[in-house]
Amino acid sequence: MAERHQRIDPRVVRSRAAIIAAAVERFLAEGYAADLDDIARDAGVSKKTIYNVIGGKELLFRETLPATLDTAERVSGEIGVALATSGDVRAALRETAERLSQIVLSEAVVNLRRLLISVADRFPALVRDYYEQAPGRVVGVLAEAFATLDRRGLLEIDDPTLAAEHFAYLAVGADLDRGLFGVSRDAPSSDAAAARAMRGADAFYRAYRPAREGGSSKLTSRR
Repeated sequence: MAERHQRIDPRVVRSRAAIIAAAVERFLAEGYAADLDDIARDAGVSKKTIYNVIGGKELLFRETLPATLDTAERVSGEIGVALATSGDVRAALRETAERLSQIVLSEAVVNLRRLLISVADRFPALVRDYYEQAPGRVVGVLAEAFATLDRRGLLEIDDPTLAAEHFAYLAVGADLDRGLFGVSRDAPSSDAAAARAMRGADAFYRAYRPAREGGSSKLTSRR
C-alpha cells in the first residue's frame, strides 16, 4: 500500500555510520588510494556490506564530505554572528582570526584540502561544492559581517568580499600554504600560528578602521 512506510533497519544505520567514520579516517590519512578492505575492517563490517549499504568506492568517497561541511557551516555561522554584533571590533577580529587558525590549520582540515586538491580532476563538482560550502562560505560570512560593521561605523569598507579575502589571508593564508606543502614552521593550530593570526587581524584593523580613529586609506580602490 502507498501509505505503508518502509522501516529503516537500525543495523543498516549503524553500519552506515561506522563505514563513513572509518572512510573519513582512511581517506584523510591515505588519500583516495585508501583500500576498501581496510575501511571495512576498521568499520567492523565486510567489504560486501559497504557495497550493499553505500555502493562502490566513489560513492563512499562522496558520502564522507557532508559531515565536514556540516561543521564548516556551523562554525562559519558562529563566527559571523560574533563578529557582526561585537562592540570591540579589534578584539573580535583577533578572536575570529585565532578561531580560524585553530580550525583551518587543524590536521584534519589541511589533510582534507590536500585530498580534495589531489582528486580535483576526477571529482570537479564535488571539489567545487566543498569550496563553495567551506572556504567560500567562510569568506561570504566574513563579508556579511564586515558590511554590517561598515554600516555601524566601526569599520570603513568599500568591498566587503575583498576585505574578507584580505582578512582570511592575513589570518591564516601563509600558514595554510605551508601546511598544504608540508613545510609548516610550527605544528598546525599551534600557539605561534594563532599569534600570527592575531597579528594579521591587527594589520587588517589598521587598514580598515574608521578614519576618525587614525585609520589610513582603505585597501580597496575608489573609482
